[in-house]
Amino acid sequence: MSKYHIDQTDQKILSFLVKNARMPFLEIARECGVSGAAIHQRVKRLEAAGVITGSRLLVKPQALGLNICAFISISLSEADKYNEVVSHLKKIPEVVECHFVTGKYAMLVKIYCFDNDHLMEVLLNTIQKIPYILATETMIALDEAIDRQVWVKDYQNTSFSGIDKDLD
Repeated sequence: MSKYHIDQTDQKILSFLVKNARMPFLEIARECGVSGAAIHQRVKRLEAAGVITGSRLLVKPQALGLNICAFISISLSEADKYNEVVSHLKKIPEVVECHFVTGKYAMLVKIYCFDNDHLMEVLLNTIQKIPYILATETMIALDEAIDRQVWVKDYQNTSFSGIDKDLD
């Protein structure tokens, strides 16, 4: 496997797209000093290399009445049942993130609920009933001080492994 090298132009493209995934390629091209076709080709290469994995529309949870953001630490009775637990968690619409982590707990899950009663319902009647979940600890977020994508500006000598052919 070869590596895809991210140069300064790629970094600029990524920094614009992270801030606004709907930014027109021609506007990015003007900012980068290259043609619109060059931006299109570079974005396609970044997608093919797996550097860009998609774009999406973001909805503010509170606009839908989802006023409770909670993080749930999960202990498993058997660590090798992780994938089975994840398959159950994927069926719960309130779950928006799930991470396998190091430390005291095996998993960290982020959920959104309408209110504390909804949170309690999801915890007691859904998550804690999943086989192999031994214990949970819930933390309610009081504020989200930072919400952003990965910082892409000024990385030096950044390469991405995982492609089968050289795209440079």
